[in-house]
Amino acid sequence: MTAETAERMEDAIVRAAEATAAQIRTARANISTVIFGQQSVVDRALITVLSGGHALLVGLPGLAKTKLVETMGTVLGLDARRIQFTPDLMPSDILGSEVLEEEAGGRRAFRFIKGPVFAQLLMADEINRASPRTQSALLQSMQEHQVTVAGESYELPRPFHVLATQNPLEQEGTYPLPEAQLDRFLMQIDVDYPDLDAERKILFDTTGSEGARAKPALTAEDLMAAQRLVRRLPVGESVVEAILQLVRSARPGAAKGELASAIAWGPGPRASQALMLAVRARALLDGRLAPSVDDVVALAEPVLKHRMALSFSARADGLTVEKAIAALVKPIG
Repeated sequence: MTAETAERMEDAIVRAAEATAAQIRTARANISTVIFGQQSVVDRALITVLSGGHALLVGLPGLAKTKLVETMGTVLGLDARRIQFTPDLMPSDILGSEVLEEEAGGRRAFRFIKGPVFAQLLMADEINRASPRTQSALLQSMQEHQVTVAGESYELPRPFHVLATQNPLEQEGTYPLPEAQLDRFLMQIDVDYPDLDAERKILFDTTGSEGARAKPALTAEDLMAAQRLVRRLPVGESVVEAILQLVRSARPGAAKGELASAIAWGPGPRASQALMLAVRARALLDGRLAPSVDDVVALAEPVLKHRMALSFSARADGLTVEKAIAALVKPIG
């Protein structure tokens, strides 16, 4: 390959990245016309999808978690479906089931009827209300993008993303997600109350005769092209070192000072992979062609929060996971 050819290819990649970044910024703006006062939540949800991952939305009722997923489906051109998790929900209610049918000639055969998991954007609403048996029905689909029913494997649509919600209140009678399934979520997105100006806008825009409606900005093919581009963005050595230093310092015995004995268990290599993709996606969302250490700092909490736990004594002393992550980030910030 000549230098001139390499330069032309590099220019083509830059032009593609700039065009994709413009599309993504349009998508962010379109989502923000419906979801008010939650820009950080919107950005992190977009980063998750651009990274090809799944997100766990944690927040109180009425903070537009369901509306966010519905709006993202419209804006990103994805087939979006919702499952309301309840204690009596069965795995077949998610995956689908086989039914026995009789054909015209009297021959009987089983036919598989697909469940709601066969979507491009799946909202698992209040996922911790279902039994572990039903929760585990999502494990294979989230990791392998396929499901197995009666010994047969069925491919899920591409792209495939799960945005699950969890209510931090009313924990009685719920089934906390096991660590193995929590680790499947690229990040945990905390949804907080909107500020005063945003809530004022919500009052006027949602109680009138006509509410704001989201407009499509991408197609599923555009999104998959953006996901491929995210994986091609270059990552500097300083960013790689920051990711490794952060994730490895969040493990038991690796932290220094007061945190040395405070961490009960920490993130595995999947956290490093998540950060590597997420910082690239954040850079593209901001119109940059390469991530920086600031991206690692900004995404440390949502990527690590659900992948580590503190010892009993540390929690008794008032230490929280958020404070621990903030302390771990300081040396690289």
